[in-house]
Amino acid sequence: MTTNFPKIALGAWAWGDHDDYFGNTASEADFKPVYETALSNNLNLWDTAYAYSAGASELILGNLMKETPRDQLYISTKFTPRMADDRPNPVEDMLIGSLERLKTDYVDLYWIHNDTDVEKWTPMLIPLVKSGRVKRVGVSNHTLSEIKRVQEILAAVDIKLAAVQNHYSLLDRTSEQAGILDYCQQNDITFYAYMVLEQGALTGKYNAANPFPAGSARANKYNGKLASLFDITEKLAEIGHKHRLSAAQTAMAWAMTKGTRPIIGVTKPEQVSEVATVVDETLTPDEVTDLEAIADQTDFNTVREWEPANMSK
Repeated sequence: MTTNFPKIALGAWAWGDHDDYFGNTASEADFKPVYETALSNNLNLWDTAYAYSAGASELILGNLMKETPRDQLYISTKFTPRMADDRPNPVEDMLIGSLERLKTDYVDLYWIHNDTDVEKWTPMLIPLVKSGRVKRVGVSNHTLSEIKRVQEILAAVDIKLAAVQNHYSLLDRTSEQAGILDYCQQNDITFYAYMVLEQGALTGKYNAANPFPAGSARANKYNGKLASLFDITEKLAEIGHKHRLSAAQTAMAWAMTKGTRPIIGVTKPEQVSEVATVVDETLTPDEVTDLEAIADQTDFNTVREWEPANMSK
C-alpha cells in the first residue's frame, strides 16, 4: 500500500508527561504551536501511544487535530501488552480507547508495542484490520525471529506487516547488528527509528555543565554519562557544519541515510522547524563511517530495559 508518509515522523512521547519521565511541564496550549508548525511544514505523521502517560499524549494530539481534515494526517499509535487487562480482547479495547482520545474512527498504523507474546497478540490485530479501524500493522521492540513470525501469521490472512519500530541511534545499533534493518529493506518493511537523538543526549544541548532536569528519568539515565558523549556530539556538530545542520539534525540525517524513518520527539515549534529543514538531507558514506567509528568507542550502553535482550534471536 503506497502512502505519502513524510520521511520523518513526529513523536509525542513527551506530551502529557505526568510521570516526569522527560521532566517537562508543557500543557496542551504549549503544544498547539508545535502542531501548527508541523502542519505548515507538511509534517503530518504523528506517533503516539496509550502508554505515553496513560493516554494523555493521545488526548492532547486528538484535541489539536480535531479541526484538521482527517485525510491530511497520518496517525500512529500502539497496543502495549504490558498494560493489557484480563478482558477477552484487550487489543481491541485499547484501540477503542485510543480512537476515542484521538477523536478518529481509524488509525493509519497500529503497533504491538513490545514482544511479550507474539502468538497471543498478533492474531488479535486481524479483525481490527478487517474492520478498517487499523489501516496498517507494525511491531515495536521485536526480535528478528519474532518479526518473521508476525509476518507469517499476518500473511496467512493476506495482511502485510508494514513496519518495524525499534530503538536505533548512533549509540544503539543493535537492530542493525541483528540483521533487522537489512531484513526490513529486503522485505519492503519500513523501519521506524525511535530515540535517534537519545532523548536529547545527542543534540549537543546537554552536557556536564547543563544536564537534564534533575529527578527525571532522562537525568537518571544520561546525566552521569554526558561527559563521555563530548566526542560524538562534537563530531556531529563538525559534520553538520558542512551541511549547515545542527548536531541534532546531523543525527537525524544519519538515521535517514541508513534507510530508516526517524521518529523525532518534538515539544517546541523550533524543533519542528529543525526537522523540516533536514528532511531531504543525506550524509556521505565517509561521514557515516566517521560518526559510527567515534560512537563505537563511546563508553555508554543505551540499550533500555524494555528492549529484547537479544535482537537477533
